[in-house]
This record gives sequence, structure tokens and C-alpha cells, in this order.
Amino acid sequence: MTNKLASPLFIFLLGIAITQTLGCKSFQNGSAVVAQTSPKPAPQDIVQPGEVRALPGQLDKIPVFNSNSPEWIKNEGILLSTFPGNGKKVPAAHLNFPFQGRFDLFAHHYTHTPKDLQTLYIGVLLHNPSKKSVTVDVLQAASYLMQDAPFVTLPPYQENNDGKVYSGPGARAVSDVLRGVRQADFPAKIVIPPGGSRMLLNHPIPVKNLAKPVNGRSSFMRLRSSNKVYAASLAMFAKKNADGSDRAPTLKEWQALLNNGGFAGPRDKTPTPPDAKGGSLIYGRVAGVSQGSQWQAKLVDNPKAQYLTIPERGKGISYPLVTLRGGRLGTEQIQTAQMLVRYPDTAYEAHGNYGVEYNLSLPLKNNTNQPQKVTVTLETPLKEDKLSQGGVRFRKPSLDFPFFRGTVRLRYVNDQGKQNTRYVHLWHRTGQVLEPLVQFVLTPASQRQVQVDVIYPPDSTPPQVLTVRTVEQ
Repeated sequence: MTNKLASPLFIFLLGIAITQTLGCKSFQNGSAVVAQTSPKPAPQDIVQPGEVRALPGQLDKIPVFNSNSPEWIKNEGILLSTFPGNGKKVPAAHLNFPFQGRFDLFAHHYTHTPKDLQTLYIGVLLHNPSKKSVTVDVLQAASYLMQDAPFVTLPPYQENNDGKVYSGPGARAVSDVLRGVRQADFPAKIVIPPGGSRMLLNHPIPVKNLAKPVNGRSSFMRLRSSNKVYAASLAMFAKKNADGSDRAPTLKEWQALLNNGGFAGPRDKTPTPPDAKGGSLIYGRVAGVSQGSQWQAKLVDNPKAQYLTIPERGKGISYPLVTLRGGRLGTEQIQTAQMLVRYPDTAYEAHGNYGVEYNLSLPLKNNTNQPQKVTVTLETPLKEDKLSQGGVRFRKPSLDFPFFRGTVRLRYVNDQGKQNTRYVHLWHRTGQVLEPLVQFVLTPASQRQVQVDVIYPPDSTPPQVLTVRTVEQ
């Protein structure tokens, strides 16, 4: 079956990548300038020998307000509403799901050449239905425009302790949250009076004066509410001041859109039902409440073990991340977050697990009587359901389009006995053979703890694998 997880943005950029692969030297005024290239050698499959194991652990139960459909917005309206439908003009646009306690919010949308190059605003409105005030703590929060975090080609690895390396707004937003950042324009707390509403987000997506009228905004937040609240993400074009300049919509205008508006558009492709047989597989875009903010895993030999025995020399042990119905790499494991509520024309599951934090603990042990050189790598093998050649497959040269771009956090003790914490930005093409993220020497019978944390970045394509290898010396 065909994997249709890729977004229109993915396809748009893929076209550029393919043109570059065919010899495009540069783009000038939107046209490809083609350079003469010599014939390329035939691609070579490379199998990394070793074992692929299902990832231990599971997603937690924290609900996630997950607003990603329609990904491309032309018509203003409701993106996702968890309000009750009573009293609303379009009841079907409201999913009646209150949040209380910890929840996450993810909103990821683009626009392309809107009418008259109008500025589109993304609003997130919170409502307190009770007779007592509700406090919403904004624990971490980040929101970026594509123009502030453009999709750029980067080296496979760049140290990113200062957070200044990024490729895409979604990757930049979740990288901030991984560091515990709350941007300055988000308050630490929002107090919502009884029966009242407040704006959590009221941010623009401008396209005027850009070289190409394409822009987007990716927002990611971790929140905690003292009591029940309803949430809605909405799209509305800028309002006009008396002098003709643009202004942000007011709370009253957002409330009017929520109560009287319909779905924002155009709608994305309708997904393939989970029980469908044959044909192409369309995952669809997500609009609803998914279940699961974090996946904690201790990678050990078996559920009762306290450590992971390093593999034989020349072999690896790989653990897939974000496996879907297609591309399980022989594990039969689907890690996709389930939807608690959703719109009928949107994804049945939270494919891609955008915004889910993976906390992966590797208590490594050398059970041999010789020193062993060990590496840890997060990599993107070629996608397949079953392993046909005894290990995960890579390719030289790699396929040209990036399948992972985001920041991981590494914590470990190096060979000099020093505790290291590193943030590293990864920019990986699918099937690319990579240098390791971490490598060290384990003395006989010794142990070494490695911690790998990543919030799965939007605009990446799963699956990836975390691989431990013992290197031939």
C-alpha cells in the first residue's frame, strides 16, 4: 500500500528535492537552472546486521489538543473545537471534550497565496464553563512562523545547545519545549473567570512582502488546568483598522466565529478506514484529541532485566520510533496515538505522533572480557513492514528528501568520566548512512547509562530507529 502520510508541504518540497537530484543547480525567480551532471552510479542497498526489537513502554494518558487539519488553509473557520455543540450554528464542528489537569496543545497550519495576500490569524480560545474561576498554567510554550524557521538543508549533525539550529517551524517549536522554554509572549498563567473565555493564542501568518506568498505557523504548548476548560483553534483573516491597516481579531470576533462559523477549508483528503483492505493507504491529517504526550522506555534485555547487553561485534540492536500501520520494520508494533475524539473526515489515529516526547533510557553493559567500542545512533532506514534481509536497510546514495529534522537531547558519561548533556540537531535523508551520535569504549563487565530524549518534530516522516552497535575494532 502507498504511504500517504506526507503533507502537501512535503510534496511541494519534494518536487524541489527531485529537481535538485536531477541536476538543478539553483532556483531563480521560481525557475530551475539545470547544470550538466555526469552519470550517477547505481544505488546500493546496505543492510546493517542485527536485531530489531519492539520499543518497550507505552504512551501515557495525557490528552493532546491536536490541530493539523486542514494543514493548508484558504477559507477561515473552525479548525478544531472541543466545545459542546449546543447553541452552535454547526454542531458537527464541536466535539464536546473538556480538558482538566495536564494536557498538551499542538496547532500546525500553513497558508499559500490567500486572496489579496491577506494575513491569516490562528486563534486558540479557552472557555471556563463553571461558576468558579479556572487557572490554566502555561508550563512550556513556543510558536514559530515558517519565515522565522525556514526549511533549509543542514548537515546531518549540528550541536544545538543554544537552540539556534532548526529547519522548519515545527521542529523549532518542539525543540524549545524540550528545553523547558516558555516564550515571552505567553503568560505563566491565564485566569479565566466563571463562564468566561480567554485567548491563549492570537498570532498572524503573514504572506505579504515575502518572496513567495507561502507561510505557516507551528505552536506547541504544555498546559495544566485547575478545572474543566474547553478549547478551540480557529482561522480568521485580519480585520481592518479605520486607516486600512491590519489588526488582530478581538476575543468577541473569535467567539462569533466559534458560535456561527463552519469548518475551515479546504478539507484534506479523507483517510482510509483502519479495516480497509487493499488499495492505497491515506493516513489523513489530524484534527481531534489524541491520547498520549510522552513515551518512556527503559531499553533492557527483557522486562525483568536491569541492563541492555551490548550486541556482538559488528552487529546492532535497533528500536523503531513512531511506527505506523505501514513501516513497522518487522516488529508488528504500532506506536500511533489513538484519537479520543475526531472529525469524521480526518485521521483515525495521530499518525506521526507529532509533539510526543520519547524518553529512552539505555543502561548498557559489556558482558565480555574485552573492551568494546559502542555507538548509539538515531537514524532513518528505508521503510518496510517486514525485514527481508536480516536487518534494517540503508542506501548509498540516500534518497534525497529529508525524513527527519529536529533536535535530540543526549545525557551520558563520556570516556573521561564527565557527565555530558548535549542538544544535537539532526537533518537526515531517508536511508542515509550516518556517523553515530555517541560513541565510547566500555571496559570489560562495565556499565554505561545513556539517555536519549526527543519530541517528535512536525514535518518529519517516520519511522526512525535508535540503534546500539558494537563496532568491529
